[in-house]
Amino acid sequence: MSQRTLHSLFKPTSVAIIGASNTEKRAGNVLMKNLLSSGFSGPIMPVTPKYRAVMGVLAYPNIEALPIKPDLAVICTRACRVPAIVETLAQFGCKVAIIMAAGMAQEFNEDGVSLLDLAMQNAKRYGMRILGPNSLGMLLPPLGLNASLAHASALPGKIAFVSQSAAICTTVLDWANNKGIGFSSFISLGDATDINFDELLDYLGRDSRTSAIMLYIDSVNEKRHFLSAARAASRNKPILVIKSGRSAEGARAAKLHTGGVGGNDAVYEAAFRRAGMLRVNDLIELFAAVESLAHSNPLQGERLGIISNGGGPAVLAVDELIMRGGKLAELSDDTIAKLEAVLPNTWSRQNPIDIIGDANASRYAKALTILMDSNELDAILVLHSPSALGESVEIADALISVIHAHPKKNRLNILTNWSGEDSAYQARKRFTKGGISTYRTPEGAVGAFMHMVEYRRNQKLLQEVPQSIPDNIPTDSHTARKLLQAAQAKGKSVLETHEASPILRAYGLNTIDTWFVKDADEAVAIANEAGYPLALKVQSPNILHKSDVHGVMLNLTSAEDIRHAASAITQRVHQANPEAIIEGMIVQKMALTAGAQEIRVAVISDPVFGPAICLGEGGSEWDPTNDAAVALPPLNMALARYMVIQALKTHKLKDRHLPLGLDMNALCVMLTQISHIIIDCPEIASLDLNPVLAAGENITLLDVNIRLHDANADSSSRMAIMPYPKELEEFAELKNGLKVMLRPILPEDEPKHLAFDNSLSDEDRYKRYFGVRSKMTHEEMAVLTQIDYAREMAFIATAKGPDGDDITLGAVRASIDPDNTEAEFAMAVRGDHQGIGLGKLLLEKLIKYYQANDTPVLTGFTMFENRNMASLAKSLGFKVTFDMEEHLIKMHMDLKPPTDK
Repeated sequence: MSQRTLHSLFKPTSVAIIGASNTEKRAGNVLMKNLLSSGFSGPIMPVTPKYRAVMGVLAYPNIEALPIKPDLAVICTRACRVPAIVETLAQFGCKVAIIMAAGMAQEFNEDGVSLLDLAMQNAKRYGMRILGPNSLGMLLPPLGLNASLAHASALPGKIAFVSQSAAICTTVLDWANNKGIGFSSFISLGDATDINFDELLDYLGRDSRTSAIMLYIDSVNEKRHFLSAARAASRNKPILVIKSGRSAEGARAAKLHTGGVGGNDAVYEAAFRRAGMLRVNDLIELFAAVESLAHSNPLQGERLGIISNGGGPAVLAVDELIMRGGKLAELSDDTIAKLEAVLPNTWSRQNPIDIIGDANASRYAKALTILMDSNELDAILVLHSPSALGESVEIADALISVIHAHPKKNRLNILTNWSGEDSAYQARKRFTKGGISTYRTPEGAVGAFMHMVEYRRNQKLLQEVPQSIPDNIPTDSHTARKLLQAAQAKGKSVLETHEASPILRAYGLNTIDTWFVKDADEAVAIANEAGYPLALKVQSPNILHKSDVHGVMLNLTSAEDIRHAASAITQRVHQANPEAIIEGMIVQKMALTAGAQEIRVAVISDPVFGPAICLGEGGSEWDPTNDAAVALPPLNMALARYMVIQALKTHKLKDRHLPLGLDMNALCVMLTQISHIIIDCPEIASLDLNPVLAAGENITLLDVNIRLHDANADSSSRMAIMPYPKELEEFAELKNGLKVMLRPILPEDEPKHLAFDNSLSDEDRYKRYFGVRSKMTHEEMAVLTQIDYAREMAFIATAKGPDGDDITLGAVRASIDPDNTEAEFAMAVRGDHQGIGLGKLLLEKLIKYYQANDTPVLTGFTMFENRNMASLAKSLGFKVTFDMEEHLIKMHMDLKPPTDK
């Protein structure tokens, strides 16, 4: 990956068209037309041996004849010619090429190597980047660049659109042009063999011309890069996603379309949510989202006010708002009184405000002004239905004037719905031209508003400070891994409840007393010692769900019951599956289920995103896509709570309000500990807890199935999100004898990190932040503590305070660019702990970390006044230079030793 090479993609100063043509309908002809008509100011250089000129532009017979190195080349030839063209372009010095040809992965040379692999090998050898193949091309309206096969140009705007589907590109473009909506960039990824979503998200997330990003995704290849880039970009601007393949059949079609790996749709949904993105389900929602993003202000709150000239549309809007979890604004007596003065006596006197069907432009304008003047709303939806007594265009013009003249125009969001077709078309056109969101239906308008609300909620939830797991909950990874590796050494691939119990107990998870027996006599002996009632279950490697073959009998109260049950179970299993091997029986104590609720928890292995945790209700016919809320590990208590809320909200989990039913804290502890098991124990391929008995604070795992990876399987990159690197924790001793813990920062550290930041003296804060600054907000602290370990690192030093609680004494942090070419650090130490070696320990730890991370360069800046920081850096091997113009000291260290020549 290289953000630097993307500069030539997004800011090309010259373009070469390989395979340019004067023949109508040929790709090289369409490309030339689009480039010449879009207003691009740089050289456009057609390359073809067939013509002296293409569309009046001097042509060059081959790439070597070009007068300059093109920043961007568009290859419009047949697939068989592409690998050689790519090699020549790369040798010539071209940095980026767009490949239009399709089917390159299915065509092979005489050595059996695909044309796609050949082209990529040639490009990588010389550091050239590829967009495509099978790409429609790209449009950069701010540059007047249309290097695409699209049927129309795009208008300039502030939305970036990236799609794996060319057909979706042209559909969105056609619609946006009709609505007068523009784009900062419009990119067709095609098969995304090289340049992919993650690099584009990194670039667009930093692009000042882009205020929102929209993606159409068939599949994701680089899970960790994708999520890291999406998480970083979504902190700054909204990202909306439409993902194909929600059904199994659709997923297969998507896989054929782009050749990507098919993944579970529910896991994709969880990944999007975890990254702070917002998913839309269809093109109608996508268009509504584009409309709202093109004209919206950052949402300050969720209170919606509704003005309408008819009761029916207003009720439809309210229904949609409430059903989607929105909030209807409450009007104060003062606002109602002001509305009384301008509206007829028959108006609704509440929100929604029905200003009567014969409402004219003046009445609409006065009502809107009163609502905009109040502080009781965050957004206003104005509805209009066709009326012989009200001129829709005049009303639209009056509202546009009110909105543009109002001092809150950049803080409030105004949405409009002019229902109808012929009678409403001109009014909707006026709103679009005036930069005001407009929709064809009340439900569409409310849906667009709720997209903004959900994005705002997602960001707030992802910034929530998690509570810590109770201290009495064990996390013994050493014991768990020892047991799992012993099972692997014995050739086991599946662990049942009796074998899994000690592994789960190492993480504080309780299973019901369980024994494995070979026959009925052993079962009776166990029963006589353990006591009744008991359950008896078949143990067979060929049977995943015991209840499917009636292999379970409950509430056995005597030795006779056990013998009869063992015989009956054996007969039923052999009838259902004659080939099944019965290894023995499982004996379990009967759980006290009165007042408790049965749920199901599983960990599946998704082919795209790796381990995913699923929560729902029990049952053998269980499909995580439809029957469970899904989340990606690592989970903390806040993320686990979010998962439970999602499960309840979507009815995947039902709170049956039983006397000893669901306890939120207990569920969150269980889910967080399961997350820890999956992170700590790469030996586990999947985990099924079915059922789990939730009885208030007590949660018991009744039936457990753990499937193991092969002992030689590579599990180094299985996690989509890099978990907390516990292995980096270490203790150290300062010059004064104080013992400190040096470790990466955690989201749970936010309150103590805020206290640490507030403890810094005014002078230290001035040096740390290069000026005077106020106290950190929660949002700022969330950014500092909820870090992406794949992209940044922050080490803190903690010690026990007088009350036994940990106190943060110092912190050093650095972030790397997406290319991992340079990390920039900053550091602060409490004033009462300076001069005793703490800063040196922290900086040394950071240096070692980035050396191990293969980061070439570590840099930092400090103020002239902070000579102590400069002296420390110099003592550790940094090259220290002074920037007299900026009044800064620069610290630079090459982390990689020079190679011997």
